[in-house]
Amino acid sequence: MELASISLILGALLLALLTAGLWVALALMAAGLTAIFLMVSVPPGAVMATTVWGSINSWDLAALPMFIWMGEILFRTRLAEDMFAGLAPWMRRLPGRLLHVNILGCAIFAAVSGSSAATTATIGRMSLPELRRRGYDERMAIGSLAGSGTLGLLIPPSIILIVYGAATEQSIARLFIAGILPGVMLAALFMGYTAVWALINRRRMPEPDVRVPYLQRLWQTRRLFPILALIAGVIGSIYGGFASPTEAAVVGVALSLLLSWLSGTLNRATFLEALRNGSRTSCMIILILAGASVLTVAMGYTGIPRALAQFIAEQGYSPYALLAALTLFFVVLGCFLDGISIVVLTASVILPMVEAAGLDIIWFGIYLVLVVEMSQITPPVGFNLFVIQGLTGHNILRVAGMTLPFFLMMIVAVVLIILFPQLALWLPQTMLAR
Repeated sequence: MELASISLILGALLLALLTAGLWVALALMAAGLTAIFLMVSVPPGAVMATTVWGSINSWDLAALPMFIWMGEILFRTRLAEDMFAGLAPWMRRLPGRLLHVNILGCAIFAAVSGSSAATTATIGRMSLPELRRRGYDERMAIGSLAGSGTLGLLIPPSIILIVYGAATEQSIARLFIAGILPGVMLAALFMGYTAVWALINRRRMPEPDVRVPYLQRLWQTRRLFPILALIAGVIGSIYGGFASPTEAAVVGVALSLLLSWLSGTLNRATFLEALRNGSRTSCMIILILAGASVLTVAMGYTGIPRALAQFIAEQGYSPYALLAALTLFFVVLGCFLDGISIVVLTASVILPMVEAAGLDIIWFGIYLVLVVEMSQITPPVGFNLFVIQGLTGHNILRVAGMTLPFFLMMIVAVVLIILFPQLALWLPQTMLAR
């Protein structure tokens, strides 16, 4: 009863603080300090000081501001325009034609951004006006953009995977590599659905574009080379064992500054704006991590995670039943919190249950990010929905309705990764062998 009572008190307190609009980081710290004060006779202030310092004094976290800054720099280049021009000529013969540019463009930009909102906004500013001008179905144009924009959370370098790695003390390099195949699989599911929809709804597709000669298509493809070189420099250096994630992040920043300079978009104003926005975002995430670390230590003192893990073990739930319940839990939670907050808020309580069920922690990180991706397109707090609402002016519920088929494709992806865990584990195992 004591654990049940303290759980209800902490849950109610945390919910009240979040509902009142308090910063997530401060709400987490307040809940953690309350738990320490109620359950143990140690000085809460000393615990908080040592815990906060220990959580942010990590070399692995140095990759976080670097990747965020890289995304901010590229956000201000003509990268999206170059991707559209390089991809569009090759999509003419696929069912769905230029709708696939949304998906492939988001997948490529995700590999250099790490942010779902930045990916959606950057590709959407370029693709939506062009697709509207050419007469493509608005529901599919918006739905494919909102769904594909979530790839920014999964395909490395992913900001949320860095946060998960720091919160669970897992290898960020292995998490990055583990996200590649599931990200490609999700993009393939989106493209498959788009192709089937286009074949069934031929009348809602515009007339085919004028045929582009093969040599001209090859010439247009040259505009993809800079971003492909950037992806190879960042991800290839990690997989090949030449650089840690932090070192690869520095390489990414250097290459993005070079690309921005070559494209003529690098000047004093854009440099300072990217640095300022990157610093602001990094500070916000680090503060959330610090707050989550206080709550994690407090949960350890209370014994709630151990009790939950023991309860799950005693019930004899299968891993599939546990994952089904967790999927529903995370989707509901995602209706009210952003992805990073979900990860840091639940890690201390969920991980003992996951370990008790015999699930791989690296695999669970990819599963968790996939489920959190779904929360990016669920109202009322779906960040991608807010971005597209700003781009189009449509009601957020209408945008969510347009995105529903791609939400269902994400459910298919979650089922596939549960049934075939090697989709997430095979590449990290080969990297470890190297």
